[in-house]
Formats: sequence, structure tokens, C-alpha cells
Amino acid sequence: MTSDSASSTAYGHACLAYDDPAALDARAVAHLAAGLAAGEQVWLVAPGDTDSLTRRLDRLPGRDDALRRRALRLLPVEHAYRHDEVVDPERQVRAYARATTEALAAGYTGLRVFAEATTLVRSVAQRDAFTRYEHLIDRWMRHHPMSAVCAYDRRELSEAAIAELACMHPETNTDALFRLHAGGGEAVVELAGELDPSNHRLFAAALDRADPRPVDGRLVLDATGLRFVDHRSLLLLGDHARRHDATVVLRTSRSAPARLVELLDLHEVRVEVVR
Repeated sequence: MTSDSASSTAYGHACLAYDDPAALDARAVAHLAAGLAAGEQVWLVAPGDTDSLTRRLDRLPGRDDALRRRALRLLPVEHAYRHDEVVDPERQVRAYARATTEALAAGYTGLRVFAEATTLVRSVAQRDAFTRYEHLIDRWMRHHPMSAVCAYDRRELSEAAIAELACMHPETNTDALFRLHAGGGEAVVELAGELDPSNHRLFAAALDRADPRPVDGRLVLDATGLRFVDHRSLLLLGDHARRHDATVVLRTSRSAPARLVELLDLHEVRVEVVR
């Protein structure tokens, strides 16, 4: 999970699944306190009115002063997102980009958000749009001073639904077998964990939702954190490459994927073994 140490804003995007509201509030207090200590503007986004959100942060040191200074903002979820509707991914990213720009202009070091977003992902259509948004905002945060924790209630969402969301984050407290998130440097995407027959369909959905695009005909994926990849997942990468008339460059620390690509005669996928 994202570190709560007091430091300047760095890339951090975590999925937090919970079933204990009191523990969730304690986590929010720690996370937002660290942001205030680092000179960030911090937001709590959750269901309820501002009075109820204020009470949830009773244990936050300097809460009232932070509210007066607008270093702390409390936003009912329907004010930060389109409540009980399907989120527009691009529009939502633009909204947070504006908020980050405004925080920087006001003298803060960045924007830190703790968002309880369960009400936004209950339906299949909502999750399809919201997972696309999660990847877009992840890519944006990779290069801008914003970080976020996205919390989801296990009492309201199935484990399968939470897995759809968790796998789009670089960090999570769930048992997600793989993660697909924004890459750094030349890599458009990073893959971590394991891709096996048990999560083949989930990986297909995640790849479709992220829809990474090639640069100059090459789609570079950093898979050095991937412990295992099966042939089905490599075939999916080949299909994705063909759709975009590109070559997928899979950078991995393991030699097995190269042998699989050769056996499958996957000309659209090139494996680079890095140490």
C-alpha cells in the first residue's frame, strides 16, 4: 500500500478493499495527516454530507485549522464524481488535473485524495467505465503531483468486482494475482504478479480497458515484476498488437516467455530479457 510517510508528493495509487468502516476511517486519517505534513492539499471523498465527513476525521490532528485554510477538503462523492451514473473517464481525469493545478497555484506541493468509491462501481456498466478511468488517472498521476487511495466496500461488492478494480492499481491490499498499471520511462504499461488460466478473462478485460497504445509502432511493456505468464496471455498481447498494427515488446527478467513466443510463432510479440 501507499506509504504514509511525510514526503513530497510522489506517484502513488492504491486500491484498498475493506469491510470495517472504523478501520477505513483510521486509514483515511493516517493517509491525510501524512499529506498535510508534506504540504499537500488533501481531499476526503466519500458518501454523506460534509458534517458526517467531518466527524469521520475527528482524530485528524489540526482538522479544523486545515479546513479553514482549505488544506483539507471534504467532498460528498456526488460532488467529485457523477453519482450513481456511469463516470466519463476522460472528463474525470480532466477534473482532477484542474484540481491539482489549482492546489499547486495555491502553494501546496500536490494533491492527495482518499476516495470511497463503492457507490460508483455497483453495476457492470459503471465498473467498465470506472476501471477505464482508473487506468487513465493512473497514467496521469505517474507524471503529476497527485496521489490517491481508492477504497471499495467488500460488504457491497463481490470479490470478482473488487478484482476488476484492484488489478488496475500498482498497489493493493487484495489478493489480486496480477496488476496492470502505468509504466515509467519508455514502458507504456507495467505488469506484475502472475498471468495464468485462472485470471485469463480478467486480464483480457484489463487489457481492453487500459488499451495501451504503441509509440512509433512499438508497445513497450515492463514485465520485470511478472513472475509467470501463460500462453493465453501472450496470445492476448499478440491480438492487441495486431489491432494496433504494432509490435509488443515484453521486457522481462525470465527467459520462459521468449520460448513460448517462439513456440506460438507470435511475430507481433518480441521478448527482451533484462537482468
